[in-house]
Amino acid sequence: MRDAAPTTVYLKDYKPFGYIVEQVELSFELHPTATRVKSRIRFAPNPDAQDRSFFLHGEKLKLIRAQIDGQTITPRITEDGLTCEVPDAPFLFEAEVEINPQANTALEGLYMSNGMYCTQCEAEGFRKITYYPDRPDVMSVFTVHIAAPQGDTPILLSNGNRRNITPTSATWHDPWPKPAYLFALVAGDLIAHEDSFTTASGKPVKLAIWVRAGDENKCAFAMEALKQSMRWDEEVYGREYDLDEFNIVAVDDFNMGAMENKGLNIFNSSAVLASPETATDLNFERIEAIVAHEYFHNWTGNRITCRDWFQLCLKEGLTVFRDAQFTADIRSAPVKRINDVIDLRGRQFPEDQGPLAHPVRPESFQEINNFYTATIYEKGAEVIGMLKRIVGDAAYAEALDLYFARHDGQACTIEDWLRVFEDVTGRDLSQFKRWYAQAGTPRLSVSEDWQDGTYTLTFTQTLPPSATTPDPQPLVIPINVGLLSPNGDEVVPTQMLEMTQARQSFSFDGLASKPTPSILRDFSAPVVLERESDSAERAFLLAHDTDPFNRWEAGRALARATLSDMATDAAAPDGAYLDGILAVLRDDTLDPAYRALMLGMPGQSDLAGSIAQAGMTPDPMKIWQASETLKQALAQHCQDLLPRLYAEAHVDAPYRPDAEQSGKRALAGAALSLLSRIDGGAQAKEQYARADNMTLQLSALGCLLAAGTGSEALEAFYTQWQSDRLVIDKWFMLQIVHADPDKAADVTRSLTQHADFNWKNPNRFRSTLGAFAMNHAGFHSADGSGYALMADWLIRLDPVNPQTTARMCAAFQTWKRYDADRQGLMRDAMERIMAREGLSRDTGEMIGRILSA
Repeated sequence: MRDAAPTTVYLKDYKPFGYIVEQVELSFELHPTATRVKSRIRFAPNPDAQDRSFFLHGEKLKLIRAQIDGQTITPRITEDGLTCEVPDAPFLFEAEVEINPQANTALEGLYMSNGMYCTQCEAEGFRKITYYPDRPDVMSVFTVHIAAPQGDTPILLSNGNRRNITPTSATWHDPWPKPAYLFALVAGDLIAHEDSFTTASGKPVKLAIWVRAGDENKCAFAMEALKQSMRWDEEVYGREYDLDEFNIVAVDDFNMGAMENKGLNIFNSSAVLASPETATDLNFERIEAIVAHEYFHNWTGNRITCRDWFQLCLKEGLTVFRDAQFTADIRSAPVKRINDVIDLRGRQFPEDQGPLAHPVRPESFQEINNFYTATIYEKGAEVIGMLKRIVGDAAYAEALDLYFARHDGQACTIEDWLRVFEDVTGRDLSQFKRWYAQAGTPRLSVSEDWQDGTYTLTFTQTLPPSATTPDPQPLVIPINVGLLSPNGDEVVPTQMLEMTQARQSFSFDGLASKPTPSILRDFSAPVVLERESDSAERAFLLAHDTDPFNRWEAGRALARATLSDMATDAAAPDGAYLDGILAVLRDDTLDPAYRALMLGMPGQSDLAGSIAQAGMTPDPMKIWQASETLKQALAQHCQDLLPRLYAEAHVDAPYRPDAEQSGKRALAGAALSLLSRIDGGAQAKEQYARADNMTLQLSALGCLLAAGTGSEALEAFYTQWQSDRLVIDKWFMLQIVHADPDKAADVTRSLTQHADFNWKNPNRFRSTLGAFAMNHAGFHSADGSGYALMADWLIRLDPVNPQTTARMCAAFQTWKRYDADRQGLMRDAMERIMAREGLSRDTGEMIGRILSA
């Protein structure tokens, strides 16, 4: 039988819990299969609540005993929780339950990871630990006692500050009220990489990153990133850390990247462990960003949390925006912005334009785990960015100060958030609020007029109706615009045009000649810009635009247009694109990381979406062939420059994962990928042999695989790194990503039979099946073998780890854009998943939504 029929939860039905939780005391007697959890919870009637029914969430718990004010009770137990009669006055509820961490393969609640006890409670995992009102608006002070398993002396960690620590027990106290989803506990044989930090007010803070033996030499970078984040948050947002210590734990089995539990962050090992030999520049930058993100949650998520899960974007969108600011400040702002937009278009736009579309603040859900999406995180951050552009930097800073002062210690809503901006600026933000309520990606079309020195741009915004937004209304859209003269000079610097109507015009007077517009500079709003332009204009902007993002965008538009023509009309590569990129590569004044981005091309899935939006049916194989042909043409067009470019980007200094060195290696790697198309991988083979860091080694291996000459290096790589699980994740992924489309399914299937394929580990599963979904033409093979392979593994994984399974279902979300045969094959695969006996709510909801498109 399937999981219990899903219940739809609605935002409009929110009611505060009938009781305040004044204090929580938890005692854990750890055991792999029979952990005992004793709880003492002090409740008091909530004067703001009308409904005083008493219900505590609880799932997969064995109740040993329960008491109210010392008197034994016999509560009514359901599969979802516990109910009983309670006094109409403050009372003490006590319970003792037994749980089985070892059997908890879903990785929610308290579970085991290679002998280590650890927790993941967001969003609703705490209810698998003990009976409790497991909702974010119930905040309380926690004291936690932990007793080690008999005969063991592990490190015992929880939230807050340590009170009593012995070899076999520990007591932790967190003085700051928090919801249950921020609870954390870790116990295991761990080694600490320790440091300290002194806050701006002079308070000393102990810092530690806890890892397994053998990983202690991979913590230094994450520690420096943590200290840099703490200092940045003080300097930019005025937020100091508020506990005596801050702990991070690296865990191998983890469904997400990391978790911001108060004072005890739990990280996926891949998001914290790094050394030059085992991690690439991109790994280092990702670790830096995730460490910052989780630390910034201390204020935007922990001290101020969300009232209910519909407000998830309140903490996640704001914190993603803050970590993007951090990365932009310490690295390259243009490069960060471009990478963020590539990610937004690659993940969030398809979500927003397909069956999984939902508003930034959803109106309903069945399984909250399915709403940890690119829309909540990335689009939510874009909404924060637009708000900052509209009100200005000074007002934004003042509003944030008011937000922290007014709502510290509270569980808040989007209305609370917007109200502080209204109070600071005096503006009515009710129209802006539609960004939180309307699903879909707005389309912004542009027309122009030139008369007697006046240039007029007329914008029209449209948002297609959808099931979640049947009657979309005009949004507030900040449009950054600059104007260039015919000789390339900027005659009008960047101005923000605030669009509030469905159709609106803006004029620029006193111009000597008709300008070329640079529209949506810095990608000032998450919209699709529609404007007729030819290759000559795009090439002009690629050569002259002063806005780094729009200069990159011009090159991207040239690439997209020529790839589309090549894939649909068998056209030849556009010479304007090839010449434009060559000119950029010759410009040594540009940041190497920026030039490396210029060499990138639109992803094949992204291109398929553009072709579908144009009213045509994308052919994955023709798109792959067009991409390969254009890369070959670019390599030949730039072949005289590539050796010099590669040599000049070489870094001789000792390895540092900073912006300067990383940018040079990125450019060298991009040049090498083109060189390998000319020399058959000779330079890549030489680089692989001399590589002294993972960035050089992995980029060379990728080039060799792409050139079809990588088998020897691939075997050597495995032999060298077979004992390092994070590096072997890369080994799995690289083979699949670089497999030819007609071999991708076979390569993936073969790797799933490899002795090192631990399909229950989320990292290994994603590095294999997730990589396969990224091989666009391979996954969408016309014979349907890719769809069948994916369905087989999702059916197998679902009863073990529903959360990872459900997220992987997004591989099917764009199924309606393809031809009828592929649609039929994908439908068959999804219906086979839906028919599985005992299908989880997580996966059932995702596949159901995709099929309903």
